[in-house]
Amino acid sequence: MAQILDPIPTDCSYHILCCYANTTSKMQIARIANIDNWYFERVVFPGQRLVFEAPPEGILEIHKGSIASAIVADRIPCVSLQVQETSPPNAKELILC
Repeated sequence: MAQILDPIPTDCSYHILCCYANTTSKMQIARIANIDNWYFERVVFPGQRLVFEAPPEGILEIHKGSIASAIVADRIPCVSLQVQETSPPNAKELILC
């Protein structure tokens, strides 16, 4: 998965695929700030799922409220958001355009 704007630091040899879902009716800011030389921040709209790659030691902070007064609502270890990557059952038969 390409993260063009915020690539994972080159000194991070291992990363995991993660998914976070905003199940609230309010916009949230998802941020990982505990990894040296890397800052990850995304807006997550109500009902939206955020799929991203992160080092396993990353902590996803969920900020809620207005931009001027956002507060940390939750801190989630990225390992608890990890999803398993699988190939489609008929991967050999797929034609990519």
